[in-house]
Amino acid sequence: MENYAILSLETHLFFARIMKEHGLFLEAGFVCADKACIEKADWFRRQFEELLRDAVRLGNGRVNRWIINSDELVTEFTLSAEECTEKLSGVPIDSEITRQEKKLLPGRRINADRELVSAVNNLNRRALRLLNEFIAFKESILREVRDGKLFTVNYPLLIEHILREARLYFTTVEELLNNRQLSYKNLRETEKFWNQIMMEHALFIRGLLDPTEEALIQTANKYAMEFRELLEQARRQDCRAMGLTEEALAETLKIRDFKAAGTKGILNCEIASIILPLLADHVLREANHYIRLLETGSEE
Repeated sequence: MENYAILSLETHLFFARIMKEHGLFLEAGFVCADKACIEKADWFRRQFEELLRDAVRLGNGRVNRWIINSDELVTEFTLSAEECTEKLSGVPIDSEITRQEKKLLPGRRINADRELVSAVNNLNRRALRLLNEFIAFKESILREVRDGKLFTVNYPLLIEHILREARLYFTTVEELLNNRQLSYKNLRETEKFWNQIMMEHALFIRGLLDPTEEALIQTANKYAMEFRELLEQARRQDCRAMGLTEEALAETLKIRDFKAAGTKGILNCEIASIILPLLADHVLREANHYIRLLETGSEE
């Protein structure tokens, strides 16, 4: 039960923040005419914010040190990115959660008592209910955008992208609730998922940079092509046997550094783009998450 509680809390600490930011990005991307969509996205943002707040409270002194040290939960930029994004978008962000998350202490070996297990069970069930609704909302947005019935500044591919991440979160929590552990699919499937995420991040960055940022656009395009090649290689052969895991790690470390420099540049107003500072930090955290998975052999 101890492993179940810790795995669950670590899952929520990463993914609940990702989901609440998906809500913010959707909310900020709708036009004034779509008030109902704005309000619905804001509702999801607030619900996942509350879920994250509870996960931080329960996770303090319980989660593994390497999760905290991976910078996948918060980075050195997260707090500033939230404050700047709140001013730019007008969407309120509870940055006290981030302050508390930055103070998270790693756990000692614990006995998961009945009270903790009950609280984690409730958290998992709340997450599944929310995710079921959030996935349906994202699917409806994608259908209406494709049918020309809804406008958003978010690319259709970005909506597909955040939909896949929500489904991964759902299946992870569902497996935890059903099996009290994660079975860990083979590394090849994990790499395939996150290599596609990294490729799409590079494509989004390329498309959201100002046309004058020619060097950065070319660099983002290069990373997109490199991750696309990794995906193609993985389709043709066994990734572990052919050393693609090491190649994926090397490429992800490089794009992580590119994203970190980009986040700093956006916060300092040194890069011309239409990238919200929190979006820059968001994709940086996802790269850090993938690096941790590759380095430890763990999987979500």
